[in-house]
Amino acid sequence: MRPANVVHIITKLELGGAQQNTLFTVGHLDRERFCPYLISNHEGILVQEALALKGVRTFFLPELIREINPVKDVRALFKIREILREIKRGDSAPMIVHTHSSKAGILGRWAAKLAGADVIVHTIHGFGFHDYQPSLVRAFFVLLEKLTAKITDKFIAVARANIRKGVDLGIFPPHKAILIRSGIEIETFRGAAVKAEQKKVELGIDPGLPLVTMIGCLKPQKAPLDYVEVAHLVIQQREANFILVGDGVLRGKVQRRAKELGLGERFRLLGWRRDIPEILAASDIFVLTSLWEGLPRVLPQAMAVGVPIVATSVDGTPEAVVSGVNGFLVEPKDIGGMAERVIYLLDHPEEARTLGEQGRKMVDDFDIWQMLREQEELYQRLLAEKGR
Repeated sequence: MRPANVVHIITKLELGGAQQNTLFTVGHLDRERFCPYLISNHEGILVQEALALKGVRTFFLPELIREINPVKDVRALFKIREILREIKRGDSAPMIVHTHSSKAGILGRWAAKLAGADVIVHTIHGFGFHDYQPSLVRAFFVLLEKLTAKITDKFIAVARANIRKGVDLGIFPPHKAILIRSGIEIETFRGAAVKAEQKKVELGIDPGLPLVTMIGCLKPQKAPLDYVEVAHLVIQQREANFILVGDGVLRGKVQRRAKELGLGERFRLLGWRRDIPEILAASDIFVLTSLWEGLPRVLPQAMAVGVPIVATSVDGTPEAVVSGVNGFLVEPKDIGGMAERVIYLLDHPEEARTLGEQGRKMVDDFDIWQMLREQEELYQRLLAEKGR
């Protein structure tokens, strides 16, 4: 039997968990059973990594963008449909279309339906709607998801919270969703060993002070400006360094606010980095200020390294961080509460180490190879159900 064609579609190849897991999946699928393809926008820090994948045919569409643009969205829809039809014309093997992210999730699934895909799967890395949108905008996105769910064979969720939300909103029934954790290469992080002082010097910060770290795209979802405010409150009371790893549309606002607050050398914005395991290994506390999430991959990364976490209690985050066990949870926008928890960990380094070690013991569910195996098993099961 010929390998099934598996086409992954994701909006943009920026440096994020959804993107990295998608590239890992298409790069490591069992070639005896699956022939992988990738469709995405042509921009993003991971584009070169995608091009370097062996045995993966890639298609880059400038029209596939995150913002709503009716003209470009329609063009992207029909271009994706034509790519899928081309794959089907050249091969009698069954075709699975697996979409990620909100825009690619909607356009990709409808293109798959129009192209006659045998199986349509969508991974929820977090929904495209949230409580901080105007009610009419949120209702529109929920309606889009409900309509598109009708042509979706299976939803993969990275967190149980996303399944509950989808069911509660009537987007899909419980049997239509399955939990597959977003994976990390656990041993890469567990084995990260650096001299903390040396790494701090390399990063341009005072090696004699504790290091608080946040990693994430600088966009409203991650609330990086809240992290700046947390840093300000802590620095007023304790000696510590804060770094923010990532980039995005809020970079300018983050820089301006840090300057207004006079954070100086105590707060550094590092942009995107490839040495995340080493940065986490040199960190004393990890912070995440998100307003909404799926289940952020950076949390198990911090857990695997053994860093205590202070994070907002949103969506799937409590499925990784148990308050008082491997870190602390606070409500989103509770800047004062988050600063208090950071100060507590700075003042109680032994307890911070204990929390970090507990995180190491809790991370096995996030193994990236397990994620891959579960996806492959799902593909085979769905094909069998369709008689393919």
